[in-house]
Amino acid sequence: MTFNNAGAMPMIAGAPHSFHIPVMGTGFTIDTPIRVGRFGISSTISLVDDTLIEQMRAYYCAQMGEPYEPIGRTEADSRARRITAYLNLISTILERQIQTVRQERFEPGTEITRYFDLLPESDRKDLYYRMLESTDESVRAPLQEALRKTVVPGSIDVNIMTKLDRENPVADAQSSVLYRDAMAALRGFAMSEVQSSIVFSAGMNNALYSYASEFDDFLPDHKGRLRKKIVLKVSDYRSAEIQSRFLAKKGLWVSEFRIESGLNCGGHAFATRGFLMGPILNEFQACREGLVAKNRELCEKAWVKRGLGVPRDEDFDTRLTVQGGVGEAEEHRFLLKYYDVDSVGWGTPFLLAPDVVGVDEDLMNRLAAACEDDVYLSDSSPLGIKFWNLRTSPSEEARRARVESGQPGAPCRKGHLAMNTEFSGKPICPASKSYQRQKLAALDEEELSPDRRDVLREWVIAKSCICHELSGAVLKATGIDNTVEPAVCPGPNIAYFSRITCLDEMVGHIYGRLSVLGHSNRPHMFIQELKIYVEKLQEEIDLQSAEISTCTSKYICEFRENLLAGVEYYKEITEQFLVDKKEKFLGDLASLEQRIRSLEPLSVSG
Repeated sequence: MTFNNAGAMPMIAGAPHSFHIPVMGTGFTIDTPIRVGRFGISSTISLVDDTLIEQMRAYYCAQMGEPYEPIGRTEADSRARRITAYLNLISTILERQIQTVRQERFEPGTEITRYFDLLPESDRKDLYYRMLESTDESVRAPLQEALRKTVVPGSIDVNIMTKLDRENPVADAQSSVLYRDAMAALRGFAMSEVQSSIVFSAGMNNALYSYASEFDDFLPDHKGRLRKKIVLKVSDYRSAEIQSRFLAKKGLWVSEFRIESGLNCGGHAFATRGFLMGPILNEFQACREGLVAKNRELCEKAWVKRGLGVPRDEDFDTRLTVQGGVGEAEEHRFLLKYYDVDSVGWGTPFLLAPDVVGVDEDLMNRLAAACEDDVYLSDSSPLGIKFWNLRTSPSEEARRARVESGQPGAPCRKGHLAMNTEFSGKPICPASKSYQRQKLAALDEEELSPDRRDVLREWVIAKSCICHELSGAVLKATGIDNTVEPAVCPGPNIAYFSRITCLDEMVGHIYGRLSVLGHSNRPHMFIQELKIYVEKLQEEIDLQSAEISTCTSKYICEFRENLLAGVEYYKEITEQFLVDKKEKFLGDLASLEQRIRSLEPLSVSG
């Protein structure tokens, strides 16, 4: 805590909370900033589904008494304009909420009291305690005014999966690249009034990154300030280094590296080459200063060349955040302190908090009842990337029913994943009826062994319509559309949370004030991630044995050795983060190490 020139009243800076809510699917966090932003909690909206975004804008305009002018799908630049309009609406709503909170009295039941009660132990909380403890109104009044000034909204961040960049034909073929899905989404955010961050996930998109440098809000103004910031969500250090340097050469500063576990997460799972969360964070911690310095050097060259303001060193920091599989306050505290991260992402457990995310009652009850076997790393994504799924979701039940009736494949309502041109010049989605009918027929004509045909057939019919059905829960929860069969993409953590909760309880759980865990046998997040990676290694070896693996023996050997290196790293640091549960952790680690050593690829050739 620092003090102003008068030496009396503290000047408090920094984010109010040490956690954030990551993007979850296309719909679960679509309106989370409206739900929790007024309590200083940052969250992330997916920009994939502009149809859902337009539906939510209509819904909230009606709720808030705001005028609503529809933006039709066939109108010029409709995708970007829909995104801009929705983000502007959220910004307006959140600003009004914050103004209301700041004006409330410090009394039980008011939202300003709730704002400070939710906070972790911090300078803000200390000031709040001082106010509560004082009985002198002449002391309480100025303390309350100082507290009001520390009330800030959470950030309205947005997420783009960079590879979801479907072409959208327009009259002017030369400018058609600007109307691709990712490009239009970026433009929609860039043209909005919000001052927040865009999260780039799922790898590099050179054209998209170059396009960002055309918008002034991503570049420093004459005083060296940024209106909009860039966050890279990555699973390893090398990816962060390559992507951030490409951006830096364009004059684009990376304000945050958001490290997500490759497999112990929700949604799509991007496996590393066996690199585990602990060693990855250790590498970031060791190399962070040098990486930031190099990016700064590259950015300054670009800024000077363009005649832009060059910020002071203290004005341009690069945050380090982490997410994926965190489930206990002890893990949260360890990540903050040991690896010096700035914030920890909590996603999957919030699926059981209906005041935080958009989830209907039926799906929420299915999530609460989910056990370990109900959550699995599936082939459901039309992108061909492993995807966490719930066996008992309405979407999965509907998919299996179509398969059993001899009619696999789903209607393609939105087409965001319609990028396959295997059977025609017009792209179609691998989850669609059209694709699956043609692909299954093609497999029947190929000379394949029965086992291989069965494996490939299962891979085809596993695909789900996630671009539409991941919005189903919020559409049902808001009453916009009750006909959707919702999909959900929880991480494996959901198996250990078994009751409906709420924002206040979840925040209390994160900060260790209470526990909402439903099972005492939950493994440590590092053990859970290692277990999933061992299963991935087993899968690759099995595919190799069946002669249908796309991985070489060299890759599998490297994967295995990286896992063993991770095991050794955890043995070395166990004393740093475990006391009561150390014996169990080391026992689980030894068991997994033994299993890894028993797994060998067929050969080291290739």
